[in-house]
Amino acid sequence: MAVTATTIPAVPELTPYAQKVTVAGNYINFHGNSSSAQWAQQYMPELYEAEVERYGNRSVSSFLRLVGAELPMASDQVIWSEQGRLHLAYEGASVTNAGVITIASSGTHSVRVGQTIVLSDNQAAPTIIKCYVSAVAANNTTLTAIPYAGGATVGAVSGFDTATDSGSNTCSFFVYGSEFKKGQPGMVGAVEPKVDTFKNKPIILKDKFEISGSDAAQIGWIEVSGEAGQGGYLWYMKAEGDTRVRFEDYLEMAMVEGELAKASGGVDSLLGVGASDDTAGTEGLFAAITSRGIVADSVFGTGATAAEEDPFTAGSVISDFGVIIKELDKQGSIEENMMFLNRDSSIQLDNALGNISSGAQGGTAYGVFQNSEQMALNLGFTGFRRGSYDFYKTDWKYLNNKSTRGLFDDVDGVMVPAGTSSVYDQMMGKNVRRPFLHVRYRASQTDDRRMKSWLTGSVGGAATSDLDAMEIHYLSERCLVTQAANNFVLFKKYN
Repeated sequence: MAVTATTIPAVPELTPYAQKVTVAGNYINFHGNSSSAQWAQQYMPELYEAEVERYGNRSVSSFLRLVGAELPMASDQVIWSEQGRLHLAYEGASVTNAGVITIASSGTHSVRVGQTIVLSDNQAAPTIIKCYVSAVAANNTTLTAIPYAGGATVGAVSGFDTATDSGSNTCSFFVYGSEFKKGQPGMVGAVEPKVDTFKNKPIILKDKFEISGSDAAQIGWIEVSGEAGQGGYLWYMKAEGDTRVRFEDYLEMAMVEGELAKASGGVDSLLGVGASDDTAGTEGLFAAITSRGIVADSVFGTGATAAEEDPFTAGSVISDFGVIIKELDKQGSIEENMMFLNRDSSIQLDNALGNISSGAQGGTAYGVFQNSEQMALNLGFTGFRRGSYDFYKTDWKYLNNKSTRGLFDDVDGVMVPAGTSSVYDQMMGKNVRRPFLHVRYRASQTDDRRMKSWLTGSVGGAATSDLDAMEIHYLSERCLVTQAANNFVLFKKYN
């Protein structure tokens, strides 16, 4: 029987050196081959030196940077005024056979004697008549309308119904002019311009990063990099950078998702001070559009049915945009609009536009490569025009990210007018142009609270206390101003 011994490579003699330099005699080779290896390789850890970025860029902020601006303010709230409608129109009023119209919900009107109105009985197939206003109540809650045709009362007009199909007697009307006979005095009373006033209040956001002195002094093993541009081999540098990026994301997310406290005894009692004008929370973008803007549900389908893919059938994306355009016309919206969509909605819109391009309209849209069919086919549409409106679209990462709104997948996107409005800026003392959507943050000559950060403790350069740790504090105080919210559209997936 033969015994074969395993050959162990000889380790050459190591010669100490007086200085800390690497020379052939005092260097242990960890990476030698079988004949020159100087260390047992199996005892070394198999370590990847770089951190794997499996989620890519994790920051979701960018929306407000694209569509808005940040402006200082020095008050506890921001107040702005918006124009009312130029013409007088009323919905949901009640009407009797005698033509007495009562404004809905005990409201008042600005119609005067001598004016003429267009009156509808709000039926499924409405009867619309022209009337003359013969009398107005002293409290401006009712008026009397006499039809131009069909007798002395609206009840005598053929087809006009004061008891509609639903069993109510509602009506709608608007003023279109006036009429006076010869020698009659002029109009009695005047119409004051209607101005709607809105307000919002800033909230204070805070966060903190903390690391002990011992942890800050230990050797790091992994090379790291983060969204804030930080890098190196000390892990706590990345942790601090991630905390900062997360806080900056919160600054935008709070402006999008913010809500005002609606009832006392809950959050309001914890964070509010009790005054009627100082409640908890702030009005974010979604809340502003829901209360004052246009909410469209089920516009973007899943693309699973032929009807959704056909761009001209009822319920398709293109047909639904026709309905949205009609509502934009009612609101007097501007022509250029930016859409920020989630991935499903963006693809569905591309499919609908692609079907139009290759089908009904003739021809196929071939990329941006000199329209060459052989080079590339571009199926991603960044903009289109329908009616007199231009729509541009882009993806909104906030709606796709699984750790933000993408977790629920209930919002398909928002549409923001690409324009500005003229407002009076108290800080500058003059009228300036501002985007419809912008952020106001608290600032003065002594303190700027847009984005504050400071060090406390006794580690990392701080010398403020005997705490054996480094604390990095972050603070901001801000709110979102959504002007002319009736020009915005919130695309919801569900009713």
